[in-house]
Amino acid sequence: MIVCCIRYVIDPFKLADFRQYARNWPKPIERAGGKLIGYYLPHEGTNNVALALIGFDSLASYEIYRGKLRQDPEAKDNFEFAAERKLILAEERTFLHDA
Repeated sequence: MIVCCIRYVIDPFKLADFRQYARNWPKPIERAGGKLIGYYLPHEGTNNVALALIGFDSLASYEIYRGKLRQDPEAKDNFEFAAERKLILAEERTFLHDA
């Protein structure tokens, strides 16, 4: 399994909006072929970093997922939700595999 780790830099004053953004993702992610491991929000320490972990069988399946996600109506709505509220300041993706 390949795990996509998405590191978000978020506006700490919009944590409730980011929480809603994260809660909107499970169904679209699953429909597109990803295996949501979880979204993780700041608790102690740094208050502007959140993570998402999503599993895939391969990098090829990730590419298929990306195409499907762009076509999913709920996913489109969630991307718009984040953009309208300007809650994500930066986003990085790292791909990991088990040792």
